[in-house]
Amino acid sequence: MRTPSPPPLSPTPSAPPPPPRRSRPSALIRRALDELGLVSVYASPRDVKLLCLQRFVRMGAYGASTLVLVAYLTSVLGGGTSAGAGVGLFMTLTLVGDVCVSFVLTLFADALGRRAVLALGALLMAAGGAVFAASGSYWVLLAAAVVGVISPSGNEIGPFKAIEESIVAQLTDPRSRSDVYAWYSLVGLGGAACGSMACGWILQHLTETLRWDAVRAYRAVYVGYAVLGLLKLTLTLLLSHSVESEKKKQQQQQAQVRDGETRPLLGDGTANTPPPKRGLRALLPDISKESVPVVITLCLLFALDSFGSGLAPLSWITYYFKYQFDIEEGELGSIFFVTQMLAAVSMIAASSLAKRFGNVNTMIFTHLPSQIFRALIAVPGDLRLALVFLVLNASTQSMDSGPRSAFLAAIVLPGERTAVMGAVNVVKTTAQSLGPVLTGFLVDRNLFWVSFVGSGGLKILYDLGLLAFFKEKERERAERLLREEEEEARDGRTNGQTDERA
Repeated sequence: MRTPSPPPLSPTPSAPPPPPRRSRPSALIRRALDELGLVSVYASPRDVKLLCLQRFVRMGAYGASTLVLVAYLTSVLGGGTSAGAGVGLFMTLTLVGDVCVSFVLTLFADALGRRAVLALGALLMAAGGAVFAASGSYWVLLAAAVVGVISPSGNEIGPFKAIEESIVAQLTDPRSRSDVYAWYSLVGLGGAACGSMACGWILQHLTETLRWDAVRAYRAVYVGYAVLGLLKLTLTLLLSHSVESEKKKQQQQQAQVRDGETRPLLGDGTANTPPPKRGLRALLPDISKESVPVVITLCLLFALDSFGSGLAPLSWITYYFKYQFDIEEGELGSIFFVTQMLAAVSMIAASSLAKRFGNVNTMIFTHLPSQIFRALIAVPGDLRLALVFLVLNASTQSMDSGPRSAFLAAIVLPGERTAVMGAVNVVKTTAQSLGPVLTGFLVDRNLFWVSFVGSGGLKILYDLGLLAFFKEKERERAERLLREEEEEARDGRTNGQTDERA
């Protein structure tokens, strides 16, 4: 009997083809983009990109205002031997007003709503520009600068930076945060540079080609400032609900429960929850005892740094070059466009350095050399040497901005970020407000060089203090946060597997 042949075996399924290997040029490009931080920025949420665009617009307005503020106020005061003191007092009182506005808005930002506070700040910015464009009274301008948002130094003022940095920290992964902060800072400096150059050449066109008088041309700049404030308001309204703090979201969820829109299935979950704060206390943030000494030390160090910045703010530096060396507005705007773009480009390298050496080391060893050159700007009294020191100062002076924001976000607990960053900015602005009036008295006595030397020296002390107090603290807090994130991810995977079995 013939044995039947076994049925033919089904063909063994072939393994899926391996993915095509990425070509070496493509891998190198990807690595370069990742090293520059562009991959992190591209992967960031839409709200983060909108915040960067807002900062570009805002800093563009600040850059334009900085180029003309001292000259405008000097013309309003009519010159004279006491004009420097009057301008310095104006800057100081403006910064004091900013302290009050920023303190109130950032303190309650998480409870009231971050979008609402940012929108209010944009309206104040537009209102301040409109008053500067319409009035020529010193006291009216002072009131507008105190209540509104007018930058006397070209740096960040108002509630914007603290709130935006807190949002960025909330919406980005800690591993890519330094990249996003670096580009956030870079975009701001790029905006200030473009604002300075555009303002310089527009002024020169208005005064030389159209034969406008200087005061009328300065007011035209502030019309543009108000328009940019309204543009920033529009960008703020495009932000999504994701930018709000967890505290604000929980309040809205609790309101929905009270309204009957959502009902918990297993009780109300308040058995072991402390009673909620009511009234004004409900708006105040909670700061842990662990964070208090850290915040106090940070505030003292940043106050030292900001007082140094206040002795030689950008508006006084532009005034020094304009009247010491008789440089026209267009050329002056181009000079500061170059220096600010150098500062912006250097931030890309700062992000790469921070990944390898840590935020604190990057902050200190890039910031320290620039302050030596800052102290030397007004010493030679020669335009070429002064420009050399200005460029050397600009080449590394802003490399600490991105790492500093990432450092603050890492060393402070997530629920405290907006309040702490706001408190730090208030302390910085308070300390900075003391500098301009002192510089005004020095200018009237032909001692401008003293303000540059004092500014650089104080900022060097800040760098050394930061190194002494926070080099190890950053590493400890980063390791702790990494462990907590790993535990949360592990708990999430465990809960997911339990749900699948159920």
